[in-house]
Amino acid sequence: MPATDDPAVSVCFVVTIDDIELGSFNSCQGLGAEVVLEQREEGGNNHHVWQLPTRLKYPNVKLSRPLTRDTEKVARWFASMTTGFSRKTAHIEARTGDGQPVARWGLLEVVPVRWTGPVLSAEQPKVAVETIEIAHHGFVMEG
Repeated sequence: MPATDDPAVSVCFVVTIDDIELGSFNSCQGLGAEVVLEQREEGGNNHHVWQLPTRLKYPNVKLSRPLTRDTEKVARWFASMTTGFSRKTAHIEARTGDGQPVARWGLLEVVPVRWTGPVLSAEQPKVAVETIEIAHHGFVMEG
């Protein structure tokens, strides 16, 4: 079986925000959607409670990686929020070790929520890792 047919082989996630490529990330958490349900009790009906779907809810997406030169791109993107911003479309592409795409997700109207820098300590030498968290308003169909 070719490596690109195996969905478990993705080792990096390349992120682009419109025309800004933020680079590769090792970890991507939070891709998903949830249907919010409203519960209604019907008088005289003691068998069940009605579960009515109301809207979709999307969790924030968290991306982590060791510090690289691309960290500057993330810092510039966050800094641009202080002078006003327009919501952009993000693309997250899962790739194999040799750079072959496995899957791609488009996120509508992304907004940066949080950047967390590395914990630096001489007592516990570890890889310096950064994490960005972005909010979005749903998925765009890739085609």
